[in-house]
Amino acid sequence: KGVSKKYDNGVLALKDVNIKIDKGEFVFIVGESGAGKSTFIKTLLSFIKPLTGSITFGEGLDRNEIGYLPQQTLVQRDFPASVWEIVLSGCQARCGLRPYYNSAEKALAKRNIVKLGLEQLQERCYRDLSGGQQQRVLLARALCATQKLLILDEPVAGLDPKVTQELYNQIAQLNSEGITIVMVSHDLQAALQQATHILHIGQNVFFGTVQDYKTSALGKSFLVTEGGDR
Repeated sequence: KGVSKKYDNGVLALKDVNIKIDKGEFVFIVGESGAGKSTFIKTLLSFIKPLTGSITFGEGLDRNEIGYLPQQTLVQRDFPASVWEIVLSGCQARCGLRPYYNSAEKALAKRNIVKLGLEQLQERCYRDLSGGQQQRVLLARALCATQKLLILDEPVAGLDPKVTQELYNQIAQLNSEGITIVMVSHDLQAALQQATHILHIGQNVFFGTVQDYKTSALGKSFLVTEGGDR
């Protein structure tokens, strides 16, 4: 409610963002490069504090029950751990002060490895995997943290079209199973096809259904600029 945020250089990144995300929705966050999409995600996750406004979690959702898949850095892509170790690390928030993973957490990691089709890769080193395989590993890791809300920041960046579509299909399947999805993406066509709602961040802010976005002045302008449906 009323969320605003400035970059470190004083430039306004977000201005008076007001949205309400309900259980089971699939929200795509779109907008021009540098408009503040990733900043909004980090604010939503409480990694950074808003300049003004507030973020409230509904009943039944705690901060430690959010699965997060951030943009990968080159260092992260070269991380020397096994697929099993990385997926299992998604259970850390469940451990509390306990310095080990219990059998339930290991079983959860195993289920998510199977769900994402990673059984044949679980002993492989993460840095030896393809970009698409790495993203599936990170998605499985995020699922270990939640069965309620996934927040994804450009999960298909740098992937080829075939792998991109496969990952989109898996994310859509998770949404159909009841997991709420909030995803930053430059892929406007995918947003129009898969989202229930669009959050457009920029000089102007829009939040509403896909159909309302397509008929809004902001949506029409952006669709023409990005080569989407007119």
